[in-house]
Amino acid sequence: VQLVESGGGSVQAGGSLKLSCTTRGHTTGGACMGWFRQAPGKEREGVAAITTGDGSTYYADSVKGRFTISQDNANNTLYLQMNSLKPGDTAMYYCAAGSWVAGSLYERDYNYWGQGTQVTVS
Repeated sequence: VQLVESGGGSVQAGGSLKLSCTTRGHTTGGACMGWFRQAPGKEREGVAAITTGDGSTYYADSVKGRFTISQDNANNTLYLQMNSLKPGDTAMYYCAAGSWVAGSLYERDYNYWGQGTQVTVS
């Protein structure tokens, strides 16, 4: 299983980016996929999660109302639309899959990880 993220980049505060994560290879299993981020010197934190069956979404308080997680099951792709970006959103963003815990924003619940895509907000 391989998770491949794309869509990161550099934007000014207030701007938008849309991240994508494509799953390649065997299915990951699990009931939930998510996005995490890690800023320099900080621990990785959960940003958003989606239950793959019914599409229920979950967000960290810091991104509610600004970020939207979605999925395209036909193309095995997970998205994170990020609006009203702030400098505090600067981090490496990771796609994660294989959680059996619906809505989890905890690293320990995920079995598969992408390599990350950098988001820089200035």
